[in-house]
Amino acid sequence: MSDRKIRSAIAGGIDSFDELQFELGVAMCCGKCEESVRDVMEQSGVCASRCGVEQREVVAPLTFYERQAA
Repeated sequence: MSDRKIRSAIAGGIDSFDELQFELGVAMCCGKCEESVRDVMEQSGVCASRCGVEQREVVAPLTFYERQAA
């Protein structure tokens, strides 16, 4: 799917990722293009919240230590 088609659909009134999936069939197979589609939506002024994409934080793993009797 090209950015041009996505931008045209947005200009035509589509304002959600779900609608883009229904109308254009984006991210229906493997989903690899989902983030790119959401980026185009954000750049076009739709979904300032990135349409539900959560920012992933890198969190260090927790280590638990067991207390031992002296």
